[in-house]
Amino acid sequence: MTETESLNRKNSSRKNSVINGNGETAAKMETEDGGGEVTLKAKMSLVNGCTVIVGSIIGSGIFVSPTGVLMYTGSVNLALIVWVVSGLFSMVGAYCYAELGTMITKSGADYAYIMETFGPFMAFIRLWIECMIVRPCSQAIVALTFSVYVLKPFFPECTPPEDASRMLAVCCILVLTFVNCWDVKWATAVQDIFTYAKLLALFIIIASGIYQLYMGHTEYFTFENTDTRVTSIALSFYSGLFAYNGWNYLNFIIEELKDPVKNLPRAIAISCILVTAVYVFANISFYTILSPDEVLGSQAVAVTYAERAFGVIAWTIPVFVALSTFGAVNGILLTSSRLFYAGANEGQMPEILTMIQIHRFTPTPAVLAMALLSMLYLTVSDIFALINYVGFATWLSIGVAVLCLPWLRWAQPNLPRPIRVPMIFPIVYLLATLFVTIVPMYASPVETGYGILMILSSIPVYLVFIAWKNKPMWFQKVMVSLTKFLQKVLMVLGKTKPAQV
Repeated sequence: MTETESLNRKNSSRKNSVINGNGETAAKMETEDGGGEVTLKAKMSLVNGCTVIVGSIIGSGIFVSPTGVLMYTGSVNLALIVWVVSGLFSMVGAYCYAELGTMITKSGADYAYIMETFGPFMAFIRLWIECMIVRPCSQAIVALTFSVYVLKPFFPECTPPEDASRMLAVCCILVLTFVNCWDVKWATAVQDIFTYAKLLALFIIIASGIYQLYMGHTEYFTFENTDTRVTSIALSFYSGLFAYNGWNYLNFIIEELKDPVKNLPRAIAISCILVTAVYVFANISFYTILSPDEVLGSQAVAVTYAERAFGVIAWTIPVFVALSTFGAVNGILLTSSRLFYAGANEGQMPEILTMIQIHRFTPTPAVLAMALLSMLYLTVSDIFALINYVGFATWLSIGVAVLCLPWLRWAQPNLPRPIRVPMIFPIVYLLATLFVTIVPMYASPVETGYGILMILSSIPVYLVFIAWKNKPMWFQKVMVSLTKFLQKVLMVLGKTKPAQV
């Protein structure tokens, strides 16, 4: 009996486990009817799907990005136009993803689509960008925003200490890591509750803004000081689109969604329309009271607005915003861990990330990997620099994913397509993607340069760890030993594979 077999038998009398010739762990769970396996379960309803998307999109963006959008547009009216166009841009992308998601029903979203269309090399670049840059960086941004809003009432006249903000962000990530490791139902419950809380906060802001409009406060809605440079407008879209980032997150966990062919497009449509309307009206509300200079000078726009609009009950808005960003961290962690899991199942991530906790049925190693990477990004405290790094990598790689749609129409026309998107939509999306990725190279060469270097760093990693098959025996033994050790610590097993004696 091997060491891992012994461990597996000790873990549960209901389990049979073996090690195949390559040292890979296989596990089979016995259910009431004698079958079943250690794998992710389809537990999510349409409502859960909507709250995952809405909860992932509405996080720090609406409370941080108004400053970034206005910084580059110069005027309130052009800033509002950028918010509307960013929402429409996201809707077009989401519509394209609806066809891809119902045609290729694998967890991993655009990673799975690129793997199917362009092969493992391009898929790994996308996986590297998303897992090593975009997701952990986005989670760090949202966790930092959570910290700022929680601490702001204690430091009303100054910026909260950086070290305190970072430590609180770490605590936020650790708490939600535990939740996601413990139970998918807990994670989706957190997502549902905090999504409703953030929508309530935004509806309160919108209602007060409508009242301010009724009272005639429209003096800031002008095109005065508009920056008409194409490069500045392109950079403004980085902040606007960052606020909408998350519309594709449900695709990453499609294997856990009930009836995905019906529920995926419905969830995408409902969520994107709702978020666009909420974002635009929330921004209108901000500018009914706050001048452009006040918005640009505020680190926490919603707090500044609440202090002016709500008086003695202004403290409620920072609380709601903190709840909003807390829920967004959960949404990013919930969906991102499934991308690690999907990549590992394709052999492009360490084997341990394919494994599921034997009692909780959660991808515990993938959740932990995502959390650790996010905490590394907390060493950078410049939120807007992080947004620019993320923006370039995100929209370039999502553009490649959307390119899969027309490519597969040509290369594999007979694939079943429950939804067929008119070709004008991917074409428009791809042209817009070129605009928001190429133009900022001239306007912000340092940030985009870092983004390109991060992308290119995937090539040597792919050549060494994936393309190079005949690795030294000592390296293979170290990896197998490390995998076994982590299995013991985390009590995880891989998906069922044919047993070999």
